[in-house]
Amino acid sequence: MYEIQKILAPDEKSRICDDILRALPDWFGDEESVVDYVKQVQPLPFFIVSDKGRLVGFVAVLPHNAHTAEVCVMGVLHEYHRKGIGKMLIDRCEDYCKKNKMEFLTVKTLDESRNWEPYERTRKFYLSMGFKPLEVFPLLWGESNPCLFMAKHLGDV
Repeated sequence: MYEIQKILAPDEKSRICDDILRALPDWFGDEESVVDYVKQVQPLPFFIVSDKGRLVGFVAVLPHNAHTAEVCVMGVLHEYHRKGIGKMLIDRCEDYCKKNKMEFLTVKTLDESRNWEPYERTRKFYLSMGFKPLEVFPLLWGESNPCLFMAKHLGDV
């Protein structure tokens, strides 16, 4: 049985983020990005999923304004993919947005123009969760990592 909970302690958020991202080198193999995320999550709303006490996934939500929040970073251990963990985490992000009267949840991921199979699965996941691709920013993360900006409308406030 999976359990989801909110983490409040900044150091604990950083430790969890670091542990999970380092276990996912196909998605988070760039050291500079991992270090940046580890710092970035400290002040953010942060949720984890555990399986019988074992931490298996997390998400950090970045509020941008009164209308929008972003899935800042999310990671689920590889052996727990396709078991509903990601859906649980996105549902919690949506709950956060709705409680705060936000209409949009966004996410940035690697665009399909950069052929990388793990991110093909990531894009399919976000599409299955109702996110729509809105725009590609080819240089946001550098030429070799074009950014796809996706959004989900959560309903009127």
